[in-house]
Amino acid sequence: MGENNSGSEVPANQTIYINNLNEKIKLDELKKSLLAVFSQFGKILDVLAFKTLKHKGQAWLVFEDVSSATKAIQQMQGFPFYDKPMRIQYAKTKSDVIAKADGTFVPRERRKRHEDKGKKRKEQHDVSQAGMGVNPAYAGAYGAAPPLSQIPYPGGVKLPEAPAPPNNILFVQNLPQDTTPMMLQMLFCQYPGFKEVRMVETKPGIAFVEFGDEMQSTVAMQALQGFKMTPQNSMLITYAKK
Repeated sequence: MGENNSGSEVPANQTIYINNLNEKIKLDELKKSLLAVFSQFGKILDVLAFKTLKHKGQAWLVFEDVSSATKAIQQMQGFPFYDKPMRIQYAKTKSDVIAKADGTFVPRERRKRHEDKGKKRKEQHDVSQAGMGVNPAYAGAYGAAPPLSQIPYPGGVKLPEAPAPPNNILFVQNLPQDTTPMMLQMLFCQYPGFKEVRMVETKPGIAFVEFGDEMQSTVAMQALQGFKMTPQNSMLITYAKK
């Protein structure tokens, strides 16, 4: 029980601990960006980050398996995330994370007895509503039915009849409604020639990404084609029409 893993002698496990994160980023955006950048390594079960001073600039990501966590540590170590290099290691224990998560929900204990009566019915209702996630905003990411805001507008996304010819600007579709330009920049800036991301406020779910030339945009397109921002949203990338 009182097992204490000190220093760097932390055994490999499916939870990774990240620090040196940019503290100016809003918590919600930070979690979504981490989800977007790290989901390329495997299924993420939970993202934990807290507002308290003690936990600022830190986050925990729980992967479904250890190999995903290992890949994430190897490939993202020192990655410039919001202009600060990430420091990543295995979390001391999975329960460490869960304990910290529970620590932020103190009032729940006091409410618990009061709610026990209607709990069974409420739990079933909550599961279908919130998809087991701590934060209902994440329900879409954790396998529940997507909230209405994520269901494509009538007619869905229409593919252009004839693919546009190669272009240094990419047209990205099928993004989650709450995608921010910074989240896309994180993904596309890994490829040479990246210039900028442009999003259209009136049309959530689409973006334009500009590269230096057609060769560079093609490399990024092939690498990120079908990239899952959430389990429901696979990126659809085509060349922008000239």
